Amino acid sequence: MSVRIKGIGSCIPSVRMTNDDLAQRVETTDEWIRSHTGIGTRHFASDGLKTSDLATEAAAKALAMAGIGADMLDVIVLASASPDFFGFPSTACIVQDKLGAKNAAAFDISAGCTGFIYGIDIASSMLHTGGRKYALVIGAETLSRLIDWEDRATCVLFGDGAGAAVLELSDEADGRGILHSWLRAKGDGAMSLYLKQAERSSAFARNGDYTKPAAIEMDGKAVYMFAVKAITDVINGLVERSGVDINQFKWIIPHQANLRIVQAAAKRFGLPEDRFYMNIEEFANTSSASVPIAMAEMHEKGLLKPGDLIMTMGFGAGLTYGGTVIRW
Repeated sequence: MSVRIKGIGSCIPSVRMTNDDLAQRVETTDEWIRSHTGIGTRHFASDGLKTSDLATEAAAKALAMAGIGADMLDVIVLASASPDFFGFPSTACIVQDKLGAKNAAAFDISAGCTGFIYGIDIASSMLHTGGRKYALVIGAETLSRLIDWEDRATCVLFGDGAGAAVLELSDEADGRGILHSWLRAKGDGAMSLYLKQAERSSAFARNGDYTKPAAIEMDGKAVYMFAVKAITDVINGLVERSGVDINQFKWIIPHQANLRIVQAAAKRFGLPEDRFYMNIEEFANTSSASVPIAMAEMHEKGLLKPGDLIMTMGFGAGLTYGGTVIRW
């Protein structure tokens, strides 16, 4: 038995902001943003739209490609750093209701930009147990609502969007499916990238300003150094676990965090840059949604062929990192 991706879909918000557009709000330039990150534009959700709305649209497209109804889903795993509600209810449960997936268990996971990668591993493991057949894994973000527009170092980095994949437990013996997974965490770097908000450290006292909205706080240098090492560790870990030579991978689909990091990794492993699929120039960093958005775009362009060997990877808040080997 193998777990394979049966459907993939994405939701790209309609509000498109170029670097020049942001330069009207923040002291920055298109040249600075591109030279440091490779980002040219990003998409923001329209006023009133929530993370669950983007997730539901992406999920509906994935279900349509898979050719199954939402009532056939056994589990929904949703990764997000910007859920509809912090704490509860889970955004996955809201999406379950919007889809009409009445037979599915539903829960959120918090693994930052590695969320979709973690979700694939969790859902795949669940399909191998308990008589389940179909799972929906979603990465969805509205990071525009968490940006500190006073912090010009971080506000230019992020965008909104969602991507989803339908997984199927299959008995077809053709070697296709999710073959290997490699996940890690580095908790001592938790405060390098976190959501700054009023502390909750007492049952009775309320410390800090509870009226101030939560906002992304990042130690850029620390996160950059972590990401450089993480992408190398993930590639080495997956190659070692799978026993597949790095040159046999048709595509490597990394989290879209920084073009310079990926270019350095390509050089380090002696790979052509175009082996790494990048769309950060258009969508910026969409955290847990970046890998499934890239996969959906690749499918739409006809770049993913049955039997292609691909590697996906993520790295981000937690700190977390990891990847998967998939035979498409």
